[in-house]
Amino acid sequence: MNFFGKSKSSPGRSTGVLLLVGVLAGVTVGGGVGVFAASSTKSVTVCANKKTNMLRYAKNGECMSKTETKVLLNQTGAPGTNGTNGAKGDTGAAGTNGTNGTNGAKGDTGAAGTNATLAFAQQSVCDGPDADTIANEVCKIGMTGPGGGIIFFVDYYDQYSSLDYLEAAPVGWSNGLANVNQGGLMAETPGTATTDPKMKWCSDTTSLLGPNSWDIKAVGAGAGNTAMADTTCAGGAIQAASDYDGGSKTDWFLGSLGEMMLMNTNLLTAGAGSFASDNYWTSSELGVGVAWVQVFDTGYQYFNSKDNYSFVRPVRSF
Repeated sequence: MNFFGKSKSSPGRSTGVLLLVGVLAGVTVGGGVGVFAASSTKSVTVCANKKTNMLRYAKNGECMSKTETKVLLNQTGAPGTNGTNGAKGDTGAAGTNGTNGTNGAKGDTGAAGTNATLAFAQQSVCDGPDADTIANEVCKIGMTGPGGGIIFFVDYYDQYSSLDYLEAAPVGWSNGLANVNQGGLMAETPGTATTDPKMKWCSDTTSLLGPNSWDIKAVGAGAGNTAMADTTCAGGAIQAASDYDGGSKTDWFLGSLGEMMLMNTNLLTAGAGSFASDNYWTSSELGVGVAWVQVFDTGYQYFNSKDNYSFVRPVRSF
């Protein structure tokens, strides 16, 4: 297979040579066919006969200068495999924020709201002699209550569902009291216009007449305690408080421990009520033969034998 055509040039000039670049395959070498296989790129030297244009492989890279022309052929190997991907580049800097959109149109003005009305649960009237000049004066602590006594508690925060106010009987409530020393009791002291009576708790001083759990000491428990004990008592503080009907009210009772504590706190400390600096009975029992008392000078509370004598001041709620 010839790779060179004959030239019409003058003798002595080399015949034109076709330079093959790439993989040389099926080249006629020395009258035969040979294959140059390459696994990488390199140069191969062949010698072209000046007369016959035949090629031969020059193993030593040398050609006969008189009869051959040296030709270098570049062989290229098979394409190599792709290299691995390079490491991920750093994240670019954040772009700048876009400009804010324009503000929306102002909405319509809403309708005017109505004024709220503040309603108080406590609306009872205290029009006693110490009321203000305002008609239908609402009760306040220290004012004369509907039963002629003294208001000593106002449930401003609606803590108690059973009452809004607590009223203490006035000093002298028992003046001329007819039911002292009743039910077989003796040595009880009736009250006067300026002092409270001093009595035993009940004519039955050895029995538990009601529950003695914590809830019977609470504010609002006095009426229930008194009603329960009154079914047994024929005399004493329970009976006297239950029978009192001052101010044409028949709902008086002996206050619970919590109620008598409020009476002490809100009246005695204000110098109102003309209380004795001593023990006052409560309707809260501690156990068989024992009931709680409120001390109206120190504010202490402790239990006392029902056989002992303590002062009595009735209470009503409304």
